[in-house]
Amino acid sequence: MKINGNEIRPGNVIEHEGGLWAAVKVQHVKPGKGGAFAQVELKNLVDGRKLNERFRSAETVERVRLEQKDYQYLYENDGMLTFMDNETYEQIELARDWVGDRAAFLQEGMKVTVESHDGKPLGISLPDQVVLEITETEPTVKGQTAASSYKPAMLENGVRVMVPPFITAGEKIVVDTNEVTYLRRAD
Repeated sequence: MKINGNEIRPGNVIEHEGGLWAAVKVQHVKPGKGGAFAQVELKNLVDGRKLNERFRSAETVERVRLEQKDYQYLYENDGMLTFMDNETYEQIELARDWVGDRAAFLQEGMKVTVESHDGKPLGISLPDQVVLEITETEPTVKGQTAASSYKPAMLENGVRVMVPPFITAGEKIVVDTNEVTYLRRAD
């Protein structure tokens, strides 16, 4: 689908210079001289490179729609993560390195969304929040709870987060998977 250069919005995926790029930031500029243009910060979906590009309103770019499909996480084997399509029960394997640091938050049976283009996976989105148990943390020092100081804690998946002083080992907490931060105690 062709769109004009001034119609690019953050989150759009466009075909540019033979690759797939996601628009990260878009700023519309109207200089005193000359025509208006959109200053777009692009991120390559394959290798993660960044690029700043100007698109005039008269230029057209090819907007790409990514297919989004829900999968269920099954297990990890030799650095490969196995996911199952919820409709066809077909399984796909993705490298743990490709998923990145957020792979630590994957739990058996978790539903994830895989974005792909022409059958090639480009991105994966996990739930925004997960419930995890704290395996170890420092004991609370008396009088420390008055100030809003946080202490380090180790989660069951091996990730460290900062938690309020009243949280103890063995408690379950809700963690933001995007920011890797403590949100609240789990119910």
